[in-house]
Amino acid sequence: MMRVGTWNIHRGRAAFGRFRPELATEVIAELGCDLLALQEAQHYLARGKPMLEEEAIRARTGLVPLRVTVGQQGFRSNILMAREGARVLRGPVGVRLGGMEPRGAIMTDLDLGHGPVRVLVAHLSLGAGRRAMQARVLLDAMREWPHLPALILGDLNERRLDQGALSVLVPECGVPPQVATFPAFRPLLALDRVLSHPAGLVARLWAHDTPAARRASDHLPLLAEVALGAR
Repeated sequence: MMRVGTWNIHRGRAAFGRFRPELATEVIAELGCDLLALQEAQHYLARGKPMLEEEAIRARTGLVPLRVTVGQQGFRSNILMAREGARVLRGPVGVRLGGMEPRGAIMTDLDLGHGPVRVLVAHLSLGAGRRAMQARVLLDAMREWPHLPALILGDLNERRLDQGALSVLVPECGVPPQVATFPAFRPLLALDRVLSHPAGLVARLWAHDTPAARRASDHLPLLAEVALGAR
């Protein structure tokens, strides 16, 4: 069983608070992930300046970032971290999703000892129409040859199954459980998602709700146990 997570760290700020990215390091150390997707985890104006304490995270968790661009910790605010020793089969590459913000995704094929898997990490736009278009880009990337089991991790900014991104993704990935992660101080909305193709690879899904997580961002981390052999 592989533990994966996704977390929007809100540019190193809680819902109401100052810039304190070191709090994210404390929470990441709590998660115990083999694979972790982060959103809003890159400086927008100083992209060559790391936001997170990379060496501290590696020392405490064994997680290292998979870089799309040399010299940058993330790609369009996304970071994908994998356990040291993970075998990278392809990538990681950046996938441009368009939008005013602009948005992007990271795609890579990995083997963490459970078999090969394609991983897509994304943070989608605020408009439902734009999110549906971005979801179609993710599906096209997921279907690329070679065909592998796939995980889509990220903040999809989508709470309804019949609108926007989820109206596109659910027919391929199945209906995901509704796990509220936003806002962190009183979670009401399921904006963060772990989806799989084929459906049924996610054995368990839960929010990591701790005092430290509530202080570190306006989202709670979303964790999942994934069994790549399941159907």
